[in-house]
Amino acid sequence: MKHFDTLEGWLKWQEGLHPQTIDLGLERVLSVFLALQPDYDKPPTITVAGTNGKGSCVAFLEFIYRAQGYRVGTYTSPHILNYNERIKIDGKPVSDDLICSAFERIESVRDGVSLSYFEFGTLAALDIFSRANLDVQLLEVGLGGRLDAVNIVDPDVSIISSIGIDHAEWLGETRELIGREKAGIFRKQVPAIISDPEPPESIFEYANEIGTPAFFIGRDFAYRKQPIGWVWYASGRQIDGLPEPNLKGEHQYRNAAAVVMAVTRLSSRLPMSVDSIKQGIASVELTGRFQLINDDITVLLDVGHNPQAVQTLVDFINDNFPGKCIHAVFAMMKDKDISGVIDIMKPVVYQWYFAPLKDNPRCVSEASMQAYFQQCEITNVTFGFSGLQEALNSAKTKAGKSDLLLVFGSFFLVSEYLAGLA
Repeated sequence: MKHFDTLEGWLKWQEGLHPQTIDLGLERVLSVFLALQPDYDKPPTITVAGTNGKGSCVAFLEFIYRAQGYRVGTYTSPHILNYNERIKIDGKPVSDDLICSAFERIESVRDGVSLSYFEFGTLAALDIFSRANLDVQLLEVGLGGRLDAVNIVDPDVSIISSIGIDHAEWLGETRELIGREKAGIFRKQVPAIISDPEPPESIFEYANEIGTPAFFIGRDFAYRKQPIGWVWYASGRQIDGLPEPNLKGEHQYRNAAAVVMAVTRLSSRLPMSVDSIKQGIASVELTGRFQLINDDITVLLDVGHNPQAVQTLVDFINDNFPGKCIHAVFAMMKDKDISGVIDIMKPVVYQWYFAPLKDNPRCVSEASMQAYFQQCEITNVTFGFSGLQEALNSAKTKAGKSDLLLVFGSFFLVSEYLAGLA
């Protein structure tokens, strides 16, 4: 049985333990969970899936429930700066010691079953939460839904934030196939909230097939913006005077509306005041999503890395920085739709700077990236940097004071930028 004295030691070992980084399926992780938690007593649980917007929905839920005074556990991924960010209780990342103790317990019952890095983390979160006397736990799906490790726990409400094409090699090439995978978090007679304005037919079909009461934005609930604030309404219920979400972008109204729907569906178990809903929406924070850093030249950070997320980014830039000269420092992982992302960003970017991510084998190489830019017929791009810092320095030299520096395309890149500020 393995034992490590540090969190770093455990994580390094886990990275090499399982032959595949992503290995979808519940049999292995469920067998270990049943050994770890034979008498599992689940707190009220909201599970959130979606191509984009999952993290935002979890953040809205966390801030709303905490405003009401509930004790909240959140499990999210990936992290930006520290692994501990993935497992939070009452808004604070849990300690190394708490995570290491959970890993010890998992290792003591694992009995040779191979677990991936993500599965270890999911089990640790559930184990820590089960001992923390929570009022509610919020679980963000890592990939897909049906076969994701988070799906070993039955939710009391599930949310699908959006359906786009990402991770096609695991989830399928179409929105219909991807929608069906994400709908795998649904349960019979358990409310499901869908905030994608154009949901695939497969979500309706699966909900009907297994008897899930599904609530769709635009059909079962909606929002309406007003000169000041906005209104949320569903059949028989309306909440007026909601504040503008503290997370920026039009899509955050959809995410907030879905979360309000989820909270109202769970209110028989977790009563909720309108004041707490308003306070949560007004104060919610999330690192790396449309995050503005006020420097000599304004910097906008965004972790968007697929066409749907990047279209939202373009809309945000057009709404908030019309006519600005945009200098984009970016990197992407090789399993992403790189040409799709470049094409969408092309009309708003004045100059591109490719920042290779050192020591990250998943990052697309400079040679491949040059080929993508040729394919997209873009010449205003600079290569040859050793990493993010060099690319940033070059962008800052060329940009004027009134321009905008955009750092986007990968969690890893935004993480490296924020680590440089720390």
